Amino acid sequence: MSQADPWRPGDDAHPGGTGEEIYRSDVFKTICEAVDALDNELRELSLDISAHPELKFEEHYAHDVLTAFMSKHDFEVTPHYLMDTAWVARYSHGQGGRTIGVNSEMDALPGVGHACGHNLIAISGVAVACAIREALIKHDIAGTVVLLGTPAEEGGGGKIILLDKGAYEDMDACLMCHPAPGPPYSASLSSCLSIQRIQAEFHGHTSVLHFTVVNASLIGLPRAHAALSPWEGQNALDAAVSAYTNIAMLRQQVKPTHRIHGIFEGKDWAVNVIPDYAKTFWYVRGETQAEVNALRPRVENCFKAASLATSCRLEITDAGSNFDLRQNKALGDGFKQVFESQFGPVDYVWGIKSASTDFGNITYALPALHPGFGIPTELQGGNHTRAFAQSAASPEGHVACLNVSKALAATGVRVLTDGDFFNQVRKTFEEDCRLREAQAAQA
Repeated sequence: MSQADPWRPGDDAHPGGTGEEIYRSDVFKTICEAVDALDNELRELSLDISAHPELKFEEHYAHDVLTAFMSKHDFEVTPHYLMDTAWVARYSHGQGGRTIGVNSEMDALPGVGHACGHNLIAISGVAVACAIREALIKHDIAGTVVLLGTPAEEGGGGKIILLDKGAYEDMDACLMCHPAPGPPYSASLSSCLSIQRIQAEFHGHTSVLHFTVVNASLIGLPRAHAALSPWEGQNALDAAVSAYTNIAMLRQQVKPTHRIHGIFEGKDWAVNVIPDYAKTFWYVRGETQAEVNALRPRVENCFKAASLATSCRLEITDAGSNFDLRQNKALGDGFKQVFESQFGPVDYVWGIKSASTDFGNITYALPALHPGFGIPTELQGGNHTRAFAQSAASPEGHVACLNVSKALAATGVRVLTDGDFFNQVRKTFEEDCRLREAQAAQA
């Protein structure tokens, strides 16, 4: 799919798969039948979540409808798992076997609802887990599927919190997907940008007491009136503006793939009072976590220079980081084989290339895969727009979601059944760990 030339209504949207032979076509047939049998239920679930958008850490409605759905389909469900709005649904068959993890996101965006398509990500996780369950039963496969409901992807780092609390420890691999603008029946295995969130607060002085004697009494008079005695103040707003300007200059000397963007705000500001407090919030992005780690000190120097120039006290807070996606090569190859055979092309360029996700941290911790899938959008109606929320609720978006879910479920079953494939999954993960170490040394 091409971000430069998005899909338009009327395009030939279904090029069709190649029809090449895939691993365990009998299992894939079972997966397709299982997902198709749930089509109407999944559509209702998606539209229900879309109609009830909830912000990060507030996904109570989505939590309840998703856990009810999984309980209805014979999963062992633990609500409020490790976090208030997180949950987990498990199903095991036979003795022993490996464990495949799946993720469902649930949160929406302020003002624009499900403009990143998390309603589709939620039902994709459900579809993948239910399809794998049906394959385990019908083909007598020993193994476990674990569906994790993950809150607060949009700025809250919900998966990172769950990772730190051990939610991914028993998974041998983990799968999920994400919609993006593009032709239906297309998928992408691009990476995405690593992101570091930084909060920088500037503390100045609005008023400084000047003591004088009036009628034999010592009286403190407030100074630092913005016009009467500005030399008595320390202007935190000036510090924030200076930091913003410094970073604007820094942007000229960073790589084209780097992103630095932020906002600043204050409280009780008035034109005739020198502001004594300003808070700035910044995102620093790069293609790898190693690049972001190297860029971060240069950004923080912009804050320090502003603090020095304005005599304001600086307080820097690490507000968390999302790593880049490390798509597991073996899992990607297995997914690509199925998707291209049955549905359409897979690229390694577009998808959510210039966005960021907390699933990146999961790909650093264990073998994992996060394909993007194309859904039709109107012109300039990409992710994080109201138009994309409508696209994510469209029939075409639903069909695209179920297609990618079928290919992901087939990949998950292969992890459970094909020892050679799983060994390759582990091998490519270990190779990428060594690559990350080399990238960190070079940054």
